[in-house]
Amino acid sequence: MPWDEAVMPRLMSNSGEKPLPKQAGDRAAEEASVIQYPWHGAWVVAAHGAYDLHSITPLANALRTAVDAHPKVVLDASGITFADSTLLNLLILTHQTGNLRVAAPSHQLQRLCEITAVDTVLEIRQTVDDAAAS
Repeated sequence: MPWDEAVMPRLMSNSGEKPLPKQAGDRAAEEASVIQYPWHGAWVVAAHGAYDLHSITPLANALRTAVDAHPKVVLDASGITFADSTLLNLLILTHQTGNLRVAAPSHQLQRLCEITAVDTVLEIRQTVDDAAAS
């Protein structure tokens, strides 16, 4: 399955009569932001805001570009306020294609990783410094 299809499934109406209703995720897309910078030999992608089906694209693009261009990528997850399975899928795909570490996940993201056992697959560190050094 191509990367963009795995990360961004297409929403469709079941009957074609009415467009799908606006969802809470529409607001999240406005609040989500990504900042990138080099740090101690790693490339850091700092994500801020809520990430779901409607807001994942900028982060997905940033991580894809980062793993293609840098030997070590750190996702600074300290600013993530909400995450669902869309973000987990992105993290797993990114981990499979490059050298990804997740740093300082919020309590909600840490719990989501524990419940789904994704924390046994990903390299999760307490700080960006720890992730860049490992």
